Amino acid sequence: MFVDQVSVYVKAGDGGNGLVAYRREKYVPLGGPAGGDGGDGGDVVFKVDEGLNTLMDFRYNRHFKAKRGENGMSKNQHGRNASPLTVSVPPGTTVIDEDTNQVIADLTVHGQEAVIARGGRGGRGNSRFATPRNPAPDFAENGEPGEERNIKVELKLIADVGLVGFPSVGKSTFLSVVSAAKPKIADYHFTTLAPNLGVVDTGDGRSFVLADLPGLIEGAHEGVGLGHQFLRHVERTRVIIHVIDMAGTEGRAPFEDYQKINNELREYDEKLMNRPQVIAANKMDMPDAEENLKKFKEQIEDDIPVFPISTLTKSGLRDLLYTVADLLEKIPKNTDEIEDTDETVVYRYQKEDKGFEISRDDDGAFVLTGPRIEKLFKMTDFNRDEAVRRFARQMRTMGVDDELRKRGAEDGDTIRILQFEFEFVE
Repeated sequence: MFVDQVSVYVKAGDGGNGLVAYRREKYVPLGGPAGGDGGDGGDVVFKVDEGLNTLMDFRYNRHFKAKRGENGMSKNQHGRNASPLTVSVPPGTTVIDEDTNQVIADLTVHGQEAVIARGGRGGRGNSRFATPRNPAPDFAENGEPGEERNIKVELKLIADVGLVGFPSVGKSTFLSVVSAAKPKIADYHFTTLAPNLGVVDTGDGRSFVLADLPGLIEGAHEGVGLGHQFLRHVERTRVIIHVIDMAGTEGRAPFEDYQKINNELREYDEKLMNRPQVIAANKMDMPDAEENLKKFKEQIEDDIPVFPISTLTKSGLRDLLYTVADLLEKIPKNTDEIEDTDETVVYRYQKEDKGFEISRDDDGAFVLTGPRIEKLFKMTDFNRDEAVRRFARQMRTMGVDDELRKRGAEDGDTIRILQFEFEFVE
């Protein structure tokens, strides 16, 4: 089964907790704090493996979680960092954040890696908080939570040449004749429901990868028919072979087919019209094909080579394949679109917000939300009074207390963070 789009949940490892410990050795007075830091959590990394050509592995595993870092140890020993979780993906994989719709990574080259979710920092042990004013702190940090994301993983095939055309014009037959691929061939529309790949050997020492892509129909750029499932794969191709039923066996005019398919490509992505295109005038062994071809050449204004072929009798194929191979030699292996994409995670500047938002629940409680304050909350060990007091100071510094007063918070009101509740004290 060919799988080219899937939704996945990824969770990087949390950082290990810092330790509260003290140095107690014979003949060592005033040993002081000796709690070590926790180890960093593991990243979730996607790595390109050219041996893969579908996202089939994601069909049965939709959750990827990296390991957390090891907790800090006594004698100021650092906890072990967790190893990254490496997930293999095929070349041409695009990773998109489902919540923001931003492209995180575009992976095209074998061995290329991208960090999809970054592991949390290890919590600091109590020796990190020692000061002249507080030489023996009685608290440590919990590990920072690792990033978690819902992502959409898409595969855009990296084929040299793509076959486009209406259903039943002979694309699958063309692929089966010029390569060793065995796509499904039948006398009905949409026989091809997923892209098929084949390697074409021109016989003169040259070869290229050819993709038979599902048939287009009018409105495909809006998702009609197989829509975007097909068009996504055209983006990577360097040359387009436009297969046209020149005999008009479906009752359509060949020139209208040509115009409609090109319009779908243009509506999906204007840049596709800059790709070199070759027209394969198929079914020339059928009645009326010669007359239609003559009329087609009179109507077409573009300077595009037209090759009369018959996939049934295998006539005209050699000249067509040689021309395609010549075109590929003139075009760089990596198109501009691929070269321009970032090879790693896309980082964008984001204006720093105040770190928290305040809302009211139906029961009147004040609810604090926001990535920054939630992270500080999770990294606080509430079993130790000194850690609680530190968290209270951090909230005051962020301006939480003042903002709550402005919202009308009074002594005794309930303050809620995540699933925990506190009492507001003036």
